[in-house]
Amino acid sequence: MPRHNSTSGEDLALVVPGIGNSGPGHWQTLWEQRHPGWQRVQQRDWDRPVCAEWLRGLDAAMARLSAPPVLIAHSMGCLLVAHWARRASLPVRAALLVAVPDPDGPMFPPAAQGFQPVPAEPFRFRSLVVASSDDPFGSVAYARRCAADWGSDFVEAGTIGHINADSGLGDWPAGLLLLERLLKS
Repeated sequence: MPRHNSTSGEDLALVVPGIGNSGPGHWQTLWEQRHPGWQRVQQRDWDRPVCAEWLRGLDAAMARLSAPPVLIAHSMGCLLVAHWARRASLPVRAALLVAVPDPDGPMFPPAAQGFQPVPAEPFRFRSLVVASSDDPFGSVAYARRCAADWGSDFVEAGTIGHINADSGLGDWPAGLLLLERLLKS
């Protein structure tokens, strides 16, 4: 399959949603609408994630690409990227990992299976972890620990909840700036 670039010539991006598949008001969806060449990982069951199955979905999406993508992950998608990076050898340009959830936290979805333990090996590609100081699914301390384990840069984005549609961020311009910064580093 040929490489699909966004209309403005930016790098190929692969959007990696979390549980629920980032609905219409989510910044991931709004970013995709602005960049029609970007692709979204598809999963069979967005509401009852099984890590092994989700890994196959990410593998399938990566196999369709002819160039290393930027991975843009949210929530459980961040954990998926960590599991994938530990076992895959396909090249990745960089990864933006937003709102890493804590599988040992009280809000982690009980329907999610196989995401523990979270890999602690450094990624072989540049990455940036972004966390909110009031994310009910994962603390700043947990996100900072993941960033250190993965060799990622870290940004605390303020008090913006789970950094999703419920946060009222719209297309999250500050997130796009973080993505640009990651790609220029």
